[in-house]
Amino acid sequence: MNGSTKRTLAAATLLALMGQGLQIPTRAGAQEQTIRAEVALVNLFFAAVDAKNRSVPNLKAEDFLVFEERQPQKIDYFSDLSKENDVPLTMALLIDTSGSVKDKLEYEKRTAEEFFRSVLRKGKDLACIIQFDSEVNLVQDFTDDIRKLVSALDTLEAGNSTALYDAVYLAVDEKLKGETGRKAIVVITDGEDTSSKIRKNEAIETAQRKDVIIYGIGVRGGFGTDFGVLRKFAEETGGSFFSPRAKLAEIQAAFRSINEDLQGQYSLAYVSTNKRRDGAFRTVEIRCKATGVRVRTRKGYYAPKG
Repeated sequence: MNGSTKRTLAAATLLALMGQGLQIPTRAGAQEQTIRAEVALVNLFFAAVDAKNRSVPNLKAEDFLVFEERQPQKIDYFSDLSKENDVPLTMALLIDTSGSVKDKLEYEKRTAEEFFRSVLRKGKDLACIIQFDSEVNLVQDFTDDIRKLVSALDTLEAGNSTALYDAVYLAVDEKLKGETGRKAIVVITDGEDTSSKIRKNEAIETAQRKDVIIYGIGVRGGFGTDFGVLRKFAEETGGSFFSPRAKLAEIQAAFRSINEDLQGQYSLAYVSTNKRRDGAFRTVEIRCKATGVRVRTRKGYYAPKG
């Protein structure tokens, strides 16, 4: 796909803010599988990991406690997703193609290809590729065809500044919000945002509202870079942050960790004891009773309103 055929998402930013976002079809025939707050059922995908950040397998519902605003909640549904194949994964890979990544881009392409080959299940999962520099471009729409994804990676070239917040916001609002099952964004970048129109908190809130997990890979160069915002994106949505050096083996290790995390996920759902429909943000916490196991999940959700 050449540059002239790319769909430019950046041009849709103002339209999206006015509620007139791109009309992009979702997966054909998909049924709503995620559990929405409108029916007072809160659905959480989460990872249970040990001290070395490795997934802990074979845990049961009775191994966990869930709290909302520090109040205990009753777990109504629980699933070990590593043992079930019916929950699809829909993923957006966001690749920074600003000028500073020129010497790292080939490593990023190669490791992204390996990641797609290891994580995508044919006929079950979908992935798209979005590049961002001063603009945000969809270079490959949702597909389970590895060849199409690899061809799209091959078109990537280094550009200008870095519109990270715009890329996250538009990936959620224009691509992932209508999808079902597990939804994830993987961001690979070597720098901070320099040119977004969207604010950081707005990008995070959009991901939280649409149940999207964000994984961040901040590739370190020869000078100190502050990846605090990328780390915050991951922490607020239940993902992980990695900061490899610009070396093939280290970037590969980061992608492998994300793959393992996605393969070892759990999910649970509960009916909130707070019946108010006030639209407020409510904090959630999952604790594991097993010694040495910590849980990563999103920091909270927005209650229904009205």
